[in-house]
Amino acid sequence: MSVRLAVFDVDGTLVDSREIIWRAAREASADVGLPEPDYDRVRRVVGLSLGDALRALAPELAGAELEAFVERYKASFLRMHATPGFAEPLYDGAEDLLQRLRRGGWTVAMATGKSRRGVERWLARDGWAEIFASTHCADDGPGKPDPAMLLAAMKAAGAGPERTVMIGDTSHDMLMAVNAGVRPQGVAWGFQTADEVRAAGAVHVAESFAELEAELDRFAHAFA
Repeated sequence: MSVRLAVFDVDGTLVDSREIIWRAAREASADVGLPEPDYDRVRRVVGLSLGDALRALAPELAGAELEAFVERYKASFLRMHATPGFAEPLYDGAEDLLQRLRRGGWTVAMATGKSRRGVERWLARDGWAEIFASTHCADDGPGKPDPAMLLAAMKAAGAGPERTVMIGDTSHDMLMAVNAGVRPQGVAWGFQTADEVRAAGAVHVAESFAELEAELDRFAHAFA
């Protein structure tokens, strides 16, 4: 198989959603009577599917109470997205890298803990529907760190694990990559620290998009 596949996480990797996610967690917690969570607790669960993330954030909840927490979190997100002018900001350099990878012959896919509705919002961005050959999310089956999303991305692209890179900012991304047998490529600007990402199996942690691009180029040249 000659396909080179780059699979991207989005929250914390391409989109700077740190404040948005923390705000939704605080608002949802207040709505269901929980103490306000601090940022450090919230950041550690980002990347998991929403139900798993909020269960980890509030392990004392179960059943209907947990479902209510999930629904209030979703409602907070919907309120933010309904605000005129609201946008989930991309990190500087994210768009340029995606476009260059596509022009350079890479197949680009998405693997995210977001819902399918969240993925569709991202694909509505100018050009993103053309960039991502396939998208895989929490609604499709097991979430991170289960390898299901990466296995589906490789199947859709016709790529082997030896030519596939998973790019993400959390331990959940790196563990998913390890479980799928693909290259775990970390980034240092998202929800988890470089040390946390490295400890989960990242073979390299980029400090900038320029460094990430250089690392992907080195990976691609190994198959030239």
